Amino acid sequence: MAGRWTASRRGPGALLGAVAVLLAGCGDTGGPPSGGTVRRTAVLGRSVQGRPIAAVELGDPHAARRVLVVGCVHGDEPAGAAVADALAAGPRPAHADLWIVPVLNPDGMAARTRGNARGVDLNRNFPAGWRPIGAPGSAHHSGAAPLSEPESAAAARLVRRVRPTVAIWFHQHLAVVDGSQGPGDVQRRFARDVGLPLRALPVYPGSATSWENTVVRQSAFVVELPGGRLPAPTVRRYAGAVRRITGS
Repeated sequence: MAGRWTASRRGPGALLGAVAVLLAGCGDTGGPPSGGTVRRTAVLGRSVQGRPIAAVELGDPHAARRVLVVGCVHGDEPAGAAVADALAAGPRPAHADLWIVPVLNPDGMAARTRGNARGVDLNRNFPAGWRPIGAPGSAHHSGAAPLSEPESAAAARLVRRVRPTVAIWFHQHLAVVDGSQGPGDVQRRFARDVGLPLRALPVYPGSATSWENTVVRQSAFVVELPGGRLPAPTVRRYAGAVRRITGS
């Protein structure tokens, strides 16, 4: 179902001046403003417990380069949300359309659990090699079916709508850029910019990046942040590396 956009063209920090609600379909909003850049927010859907799953769009909605950042997939891995928040509060890229989902799993973040409120690991719930894994609440429970969870379904709708040319899904705590799949040149540059090794990690059934790479070939990759809370300079370094991907 279509929602309503209200776009802001004020400077950085005007996040509250850009409010939109996209109901479950995350579909066409009637067209973005023509010319210039935008800063606007959307509710992509709601979690199992009814919390909003918010997204922020920054930059040129007509740009060919579309970048997606997902900050927190597992609720006990919150550092990516800090990087996403820094991006959302920052400048609008002039030559890219940047989409930011700070927290895909708000129930898990509130409870400090890996899974969502039904005990599902969202990173095993996507339709790419999905298979039944574990019981609810176990570390890698994959859910009743692919995209059975409102959080993963909201992310899938956004990916299908935006079709990102580059997507970064943040996790913790391995301190590595996963080179197993995705845009190799972007991964190498990102790893160099943030000072992390580039290493191929195992490809897991039902993972978000594996699925996204079937929608837009070799677009998505995982960045495993260091453990714990990131110091402010480290957050800025990661946000800066993402901005360089957008060309800003």
